[in-house]
Amino acid sequence: MKPDKNHLASQPSNPLHGIRLVDIVEYLQEKYGWEELGSRIRIRCFTHNPSVKSSLTFLRKTPWARTKVEELYLRSVKSDKENSGEQW
Repeated sequence: MKPDKNHLASQPSNPLHGIRLVDIVEYLQEKYGWEELGSRIRIRCFTHNPSVKSSLTFLRKTPWARTKVEELYLRSVKSDKENSGEQW
């Protein structure tokens, strides 16, 4: 289902709008690795037999954990852009 223009306009200040959870998890896993990710966010799906699939399942059911992952993602992307000289 394709979002309409009104839907897109309804979240102009949401920095996560249009970014899929799978892309967030893959980005963080690639940037930090499972071990570092598990030490930054102490959740079992990152510390015990981690995988993208198990992480997505857990994060979709656990709002507090998803919030922590999204916040780390935003900080990481902002830091990457600042280090490369791009504007946020």
